[in-house]
Amino acid sequence: MRVALFVTCVNDTLYPGTGQATVRLLERLGVTVDFPAAQTCCGQPQFNTGYRHETEPLVRRFDAAFQEYEYVVTPSGSCAAMVRDNYPRVGAKAAAEGRGGELAEAAARAVPKTYELTEFLVDVLGVTDVGAYFPHTVTYHPTCHGLRMLGLRDRPRRLLEQVEGLELRELPGAEECCGFGGTFAVKNADVSAAMGADKAGAVEATGAEAVCTVDNSCLMHIGGTLARRGSPVRPVHLAEILAATEEAPYV
Repeated sequence: MRVALFVTCVNDTLYPGTGQATVRLLERLGVTVDFPAAQTCCGQPQFNTGYRHETEPLVRRFDAAFQEYEYVVTPSGSCAAMVRDNYPRVGAKAAAEGRGGELAEAAARAVPKTYELTEFLVDVLGVTDVGAYFPHTVTYHPTCHGLRMLGLRDRPRRLLEQVEGLELRELPGAEECCGFGGTFAVKNADVSAAMGADKAGAVEATGAEAVCTVDNSCLMHIGGTLARRGSPVRPVHLAEILAATEEAPYV
């Protein structure tokens, strides 16, 4: 099987290790991974801030960059949700304004092929035991986009439960937002920080060594809050846990 990696802006710029871990994991499972160099931002920052027209070229670019692939895999629930939930809205609005159906067609091509990593592992490859080894206590935070827009449900947990050596600890108030919310953290900094403090406190209460999510944007917010509190809890993307093995452990 051959897939395209949609690495996303946050991972490409700040967390390249997550993209590398995704490739190692998929290749270990027998998947050939390509990285189309034409890919760029999915348009989520523009769309969420109200710049719909500025989002439209990015919908077209996504469609063009990944046109030859049956599957596009991304280690980001929020970016997958942008493609799957908001690209059709962008296309439909453009068509309603009489600017043709080309954008709606681009969105329609992008939606069915785009998968968040845990969806792809469980739903397409049909695996939950990926041969990972991570001998640490971990708590899992279900991010808002993954939980509410993609409906990931227990897929990430099922994968974590099969990791050798990993002890999964329940996170109090797990379904509560961490407070990041993209531009929400900028526009409502005080509220965002307070929500982050609540989430960090819940993470620390588990006694876990690490907290993981399917989104580095949320993990950045939680991890930054933990670091400012002087907490020893490490933020680790789920892909990096799943990519770790006894022979090549996570460092």
